[in-house]
Amino acid sequence: MKKYVCTVCGYVYDPAEGDPDNGIKPGTAFEDLPDDWVCPECGVGKEDFEPSED
Repeated sequence: MKKYVCTVCGYVYDPAEGDPDNGIKPGTAFEDLPDDWVCPECGVGKEDFEPSED
């Protein structure tokens, strides 16, 4: 699964880790995140993320 990076603050969403502090289990693909999920670092929405080059 592909990592996604926040274009505002640089936070990297890694599907292998998920976002457990916000109820997102490890193994959750970026595409499967809820529409109202926001960056845990700066609070922007999914529309401000792009696929990581890594």
